[in-house]
Amino acid sequence: MHRARRGHVPGHLARPGAPRERGREGEGEPTLIPERLRWAVDRLAVAPGERLLEIGCGPGVAVSLVCGRLSGGTIVAIDRSATATGLAARRNAGHVAAGRARIVTGTLRTAGLDGESFDKVFAVNVNLFWTGPAAGELASISGLLAPGGTLHLFYEPPGAERAAELAERLPVVLAAGGFAAELSTGVTSAGRALVGVASRRQ
Repeated sequence: MHRARRGHVPGHLARPGAPRERGREGEGEPTLIPERLRWAVDRLAVAPGERLLEIGCGPGVAVSLVCGRLSGGTIVAIDRSATATGLAARRNAGHVAAGRARIVTGTLRTAGLDGESFDKVFAVNVNLFWTGPAAGELASISGLLAPGGTLHLFYEPPGAERAAELAERLPVVLAAGGFAAELSTGVTSAGRALVGVASRRQ
């Protein structure tokens, strides 16, 4: 009797029409892409030559999506979890080898980003930016943004009430950190709310 590998979604059980990407670089097994990540990268409107920074990259799915839109540009992805960055590095091994991606274990303060400059900084489902003042993190991001650069935050909250809370809270937190925010919303095929903000230094 055939046994499915743990964590593997057999093709006949996967949601029809769900977008897929290759698994870890060099492996043939496809991976379902969460709709929030595809929505977030679409909202980023990545230009081929841009320099991007992702905060809290997890296993590197968004890195793969961004790299698919780069030609001459680069992305640095950081996460405090070594397990996450290990997965991200393996998934994006080809992009890392080509110089398009760099995966770093650490935080904004410890990732060794001093002296670097980015056109866009983004994070997906990183709660720090709405649960607390995040003053130190926003100050660090401000110092990393190139002139005219933008900060993008994306969330898939668990319900409509939380989505409304995020939509109200995020511009306030960002304004306190010196950023003017523009709100955007979306919805997944399952009806889950998506909330995003694009912000520039005031």
